[in-house]
Amino acid sequence: MGGIDWGSYAPRLLDGALRTLSFAAVSFLGANLLGIVVALARQSRWLMLRGVACTYTEIIKNTPILTGLFIVYFGLTSANIVLSAFAAGCLNLSLFYAAYIAEIYRGSLVSVGRGQYEGAQAVGLSTAKTLRFIVLPQAAQVALPGLGTMLVDMLKATALLVTISGAELMTIGQAITSETFRALEVYLVLGAIYFAMCFPLSQATAKLERALSSGTPITFRRRRTYRQIVAKLGSDVEQGVRRASTGDWG
Repeated sequence: MGGIDWGSYAPRLLDGALRTLSFAAVSFLGANLLGIVVALARQSRWLMLRGVACTYTEIIKNTPILTGLFIVYFGLTSANIVLSAFAAGCLNLSLFYAAYIAEIYRGSLVSVGRGQYEGAQAVGLSTAKTLRFIVLPQAAQVALPGLGTMLVDMLKATALLVTISGAELMTIGQAITSETFRALEVYLVLGAIYFAMCFPLSQATAKLERALSSGTPITFRRRRTYRQIVAKLGSDVEQGVRRASTGDWG
């Protein structure tokens, strides 16, 4: 392809791709953990906590991702805080995408009807068990497609780390371009590699959306426990209705 010996560059491209996946995996985990905290804060009864979470979300959503990246990597050095490219990249991606993931989680929690909470309390479940066995299994199904989209978007956004020489795929491609002076060939190959990484995730997300829209259940490890609780809830409600209709409360 244009005289480039791709065999000699393959190990470097592979290292760059693995580095890209590492950035995405670590950042996605961090963004989810922070996103859950922010989502719960947005649902809090305390006004100050809701205000802090809302302010954070709005700031992130209305500033470019590169601004935060430069603040974390270059700006913090003014405060004698020096981060590696990997740490700065993961921290920035986590902070940025947590704001959007928090909205996904918040929307999925709101989608669970209030009657689910009230029914769980009626059978004596604590708040923690209500969230664990009743609310979260349902909310997770609503959130999954959005989370898949965020993961694909985050994987593509790792290309921005070329600005801090993150040693990910785009940085490797830039170095190869400087050595070969064949930008078109190099970036076409990079595009193909990004496509190969993102396409399976996009297809999995689309499959999830189709499954949810058709009502196909998604299996969780706690599915049996969840079904038992729902069955008990239905049995208690049925028994209460029968007693009320017959007047037999003995």
